[in-house]
Amino acid sequence: MDHVIMLATTSRPVRLGAVSYLNSKPLIEGLQRRSNEIELMLDYPSCLADDLAARQLDVALVPSIEVLSHPGHEVVSDACVASRGPVLSVKLYSRVAWGDVRRLALDTGSRTSAALAQIMLAERHGVRPQVEPLPMGESTSSTDADAVLLIGDRAMSAPNEAFEEVWDLGEEWREWTGLPFVFALWAKRIDVDCGNIEDILNEARDRGVANLDAIARREAAVLGISETTAIDYLTNNLHFQLGPAERSALRLFYDLASKLGLAQEGAELVLRDFTSSG
Repeated sequence: MDHVIMLATTSRPVRLGAVSYLNSKPLIEGLQRRSNEIELMLDYPSCLADDLAARQLDVALVPSIEVLSHPGHEVVSDACVASRGPVLSVKLYSRVAWGDVRRLALDTGSRTSAALAQIMLAERHGVRPQVEPLPMGESTSSTDADAVLLIGDRAMSAPNEAFEEVWDLGEEWREWTGLPFVFALWAKRIDVDCGNIEDILNEARDRGVANLDAIARREAAVLGISETTAIDYLTNNLHFQLGPAERSALRLFYDLASKLGLAQEGAELVLRDFTSSG
């Protein structure tokens, strides 16, 4: 059956959902000034994915696992949040040796990081722990689970307790696969026409990448971290363009997630070429 195309831009601005974390600030630089075209809303990645599926948003920066799990979604820009090594803001802490993890508390903010944590434990140590949610805003001390996943800005500071093992999941993935990791992508529903949204998002990313130091300094005080930490994070821990290596990483991540039942098995991962020069 042919899809009924809905025009998001005919009578109102495109409803655009973005992540409220520091790692996404370069992707939305200057979008606030385009209020005639964009209605920008900030939230946690998992919430954005739900709102996109519920048609409360037209376009959203969603966890990459959501694009892999929803045939009705498509990637609309090569702007992304990715790492090529340590990511700093996605940490898995364990109170026991990795092979002894039986209960895993997962930060409910991002489903991609939750899937990645389970993949790495299964593939590297052969364990499939029982999972439980760690509500957003809660610390590691809020749970007695063997291992705890933290994401986002709060993962950039060490917890107030000692752990036997700590993984930076971006670093562990890179060392294990030799590939970068893509945490979030701009996606829309395939039945919605958002006009020139690709150009708008690519331009915002390019503007943000050209001003990483300024963004880091602006946001550091808000987060209570040093300017040096914020600058290093945006310039050394992250990159923001979906290239050939990132596409390969997405396909591998999808295959591994599907094998564990964490993504829809048999779905086709289609990544079209984009016009951005990055």
